[in-house]
Amino acid sequence: MTPPIRSSSLLFAVLATAAFAAAQGTEKLTFGDTRKPLQWQGRIPSAAWAADGKHVEIAEMKTVVWFDPATGESRKKPANAAPVAAPLRKTAVVREGDVWLVETSAERPRRRPRNGDAPTADGVRVTSDGAGPGKKEEAHVGGDGSVVSFVRGNDLFVVDVATKDVWQVTADGGPELFHGLLDWVYQEELYGRGDFQGHWWSGNGKALAFLSLDESPVREFTVVDHVPEGFLERERGVQAEVTNYPKAGDPNPFARLTVAHRDGKKLVPVDLSSFPKDVLVVRVGWTPDDTRLLVTLQDRIQTWAELVAVDPATGAVTKWIREESPTWVNRPEPPTWLADGTFLWLSERTGYQHVYHFEQGGKLVRTVTAGEWQVRTIVRVDEARKLVWFEGTRDGATGRHLYRIGFDGQGLVCLTPGVGTHEFTLSADGAFVLDQWSAMDQPPVVQVLDGGTGAVVKEIGRSTAGDAAAKYAFAAKQRLTIAGRDGYPLDACVMLPPDWKEGQKYPVFLPTYSGPDAPTVRDEWRHSTYSQFLAQQGFVILQVNVRSASGRGQVHTGTCYKQLGVQELKDLEDAVDHVVAKFGGDPARVAISGWSYGGFMAAYALTHSTKFALGLAGAGVHDWQLYDSIYTERYMQTPEMNPAGYRASSVVKAAKDLRGHLVLLHGSMDDNVHLQNTMQLLWELQRAGKQAVELMVYPRSRHGLHPEVSEHGQEFQWLRLQRLLAPAGK
Repeated sequence: MTPPIRSSSLLFAVLATAAFAAAQGTEKLTFGDTRKPLQWQGRIPSAAWAADGKHVEIAEMKTVVWFDPATGESRKKPANAAPVAAPLRKTAVVREGDVWLVETSAERPRRRPRNGDAPTADGVRVTSDGAGPGKKEEAHVGGDGSVVSFVRGNDLFVVDVATKDVWQVTADGGPELFHGLLDWVYQEELYGRGDFQGHWWSGNGKALAFLSLDESPVREFTVVDHVPEGFLERERGVQAEVTNYPKAGDPNPFARLTVAHRDGKKLVPVDLSSFPKDVLVVRVGWTPDDTRLLVTLQDRIQTWAELVAVDPATGAVTKWIREESPTWVNRPEPPTWLADGTFLWLSERTGYQHVYHFEQGGKLVRTVTAGEWQVRTIVRVDEARKLVWFEGTRDGATGRHLYRIGFDGQGLVCLTPGVGTHEFTLSADGAFVLDQWSAMDQPPVVQVLDGGTGAVVKEIGRSTAGDAAAKYAFAAKQRLTIAGRDGYPLDACVMLPPDWKEGQKYPVFLPTYSGPDAPTVRDEWRHSTYSQFLAQQGFVILQVNVRSASGRGQVHTGTCYKQLGVQELKDLEDAVDHVVAKFGGDPARVAISGWSYGGFMAAYALTHSTKFALGLAGAGVHDWQLYDSIYTERYMQTPEMNPAGYRASSVVKAAKDLRGHLVLLHGSMDDNVHLQNTMQLLWELQRAGKQAVELMVYPRSRHGLHPEVSEHGQEFQWLRLQRLLAPAGK
């Protein structure tokens, strides 16, 4: 069952635009203005929980006021009030070629320490040999800060901070074997872009689990820098950059896991013999008492995931939880541990992610949440009162809402009712919520809510539409629900030209991403100057969450399984038809634009549909056989297993069917979506005699454009869009 369609109409659209008419300006933006930091949102009232966790600290002009939501009283902040101090954490950083132990602010701990972390003091220099023996990287602190680990030359080292004794844990690391360090595909597709950490300390700092990746079976890919530093004056050659990059169907790195014990310098291999040789090790952590190493494993095409417990003394593995899916299993989040040794676990086993209560060993205690909606994250747990706060989608997937429920699955309440996106923080006892709320048609509002009912206790203040909206003609965003050809309700939004008139025809601009579970329509107050500029020029701007990018749950996301692009394009076409019928869109002047997955969708639309006059395709995957194995096979299986799906999803193989005008953009050094994608598409377009094609290659640019040419990229696209402003045929 799908969520009910919310009512929407042209009357609502006109009224929503008219709501800002009194406050908005009349001036028109220039393209140059799109590169300026114009403000489409006014100042947001400043409020935060005080250090006592009970009062809301509000900045009013030069005065700081304390508001007590329990009594409703406001008073000047006490002179002796404790400041809200960010906690400190011990962090290992690499500085001057050596590893240093420093204290840094931990208000929002990052996934990994970075050299840019500002130390509160000079810190302790842990190593003293500099970068001479090789570059040190991925330095991490163990336990209470008495030990530090790092990787050098793809080998793992441990240093005792007090004695400076160094233990070289591994000695055979090299270009084909990574110890304690992730390779490109593992960090990009499993642990998070930029996170190369491949070793994890136990809480007491006595044991260190580390991943070893055998790269020998992985094929290499070469990226060429045609404009190296000192080109012409000092360098007239090119520089090649060679990386291990497994494409769909190619061999993956082989992973093995080891526990290093500081006492006795003992290494214990984890026994993964009951799993496939190419099993993916997708998450590693420890139980709170350090008695077990918890590891999440997945098969190559990610149709299952298993949470297993490892005895660190023997390496023996015990299987706890197995997740399976008729499509794919997303990497599970780590357990949320409770004091009694049980834990909360997020699972998509019903097709919607929900909270489950488990005992150690994998015995299910109870299902905490259920329904045709999903829990996105667990926000807080109160074990004494047996309550869980979480962010979920029961009241819509385009917003952000806070809910509370009992451990027994009873008493579910939405604490942020209504439409929109809520940024929330709970008081220390959970009795109140400090909420910053906005929606497409509402600039941010800061308020205090009752933590039991969600009722507004106090509105602290409201933002305005911003100085730019007061100066320039403003195009409001209007939320829509569009029925697909099969009746499926698609979340969408539209921006009309400020001088829009019924009965006239307007070009349509559809920027999209449309990748799996990656929605672009969000019910919040967020405006870009470029979008406002295009609306002023006369474009109707449409955005839509295709069903696989709706954020509603795996049941919906899985509709793209084994056929990327096919269902997404149908949903985009239906959204275009709606705008043509209801908002004066000109069916002969529709443009689609995107980057990365969105670049694939733009090129796919131009080769598989008749509804688009112009496609702006940046850094697209134009045949999924050319993208990395872990991402692609999650959604498509391997080319050998799913040849029909790969053919149906290919832009390259459909080049002869190009309709409309296709503009291709790509960075020449893109190490994520290789330029090879665009080159192979170009070859097939040329062989098919297609002339309605343009190409812009950006030297020195990778998957995103180099900052020095980003303006060029936007203007290049605008000049192509500009052609659609004239009626078709002129």
